[in-house]
Amino acid sequence: MLMSATDNSAVLRYEPNGFTVVRQGAFVLCAVSGERVPLDVLRYWSVELQEAYASPAIATRRLLGGA
Repeated sequence: MLMSATDNSAVLRYEPNGFTVVRQGAFVLCAVSGERVPLDVLRYWSVELQEAYASPAIATRRLLGGA
């Protein structure tokens, strides 16, 4: 069975002002909730931890050590 890029998670390198796609895919998984985050709506990540977040509340909680 063939899988399309929309079925695959992307691998990204998170940078201060954006990200670089290392492996093509349609989404990344939120490091806290496991929720799929489409790349076109991805806005929250940690450069230091190299992980993505689904929302500003999740990102804040994670970065303050609460997740």
